[in-house]
Amino acid sequence: QVQLVESGGGLVQAGGSLRLSCAASRNIFSFNTMAWYRQAPGKQRDLVAIVTSGGNSNYADSAKGRFTISRDSAKNTGYRHMNSLKPQDTAVYYCTALYFGVANWGQGTQVTVSS
Repeated sequence: QVQLVESGGGLVQAGGSLRLSCAASRNIFSFNTMAWYRQAPGKQRDLVAIVTSGGNSNYADSAKGRFTISRDSAKNTGYRHMNSLKPQDTAVYYCTALYFGVANWGQGTQVTVSS
């Protein structure tokens, strides 16, 4: 079992930046993948970004050029850096880690972007 604790959400103005953290109870490089999803009110949960244990990353079209992923093995923490935020980025953001075929989820963190 993997526990994921998220932090870093909040209220930011359009054009601003945030860094979301996802602290894991295990070595993050032991995960097959680590990913971030978001869910806006009344909408489905969508994949935003994903990184493999080998470091290959992919981003949703809405995130390309604005969001990046980094990982700190010493802290067992993954980060998602979000720049040039837009009101449509407002959502609850979740991190997830795939470990031995099981998807483990964080509790989610709210990001609100004001216009």
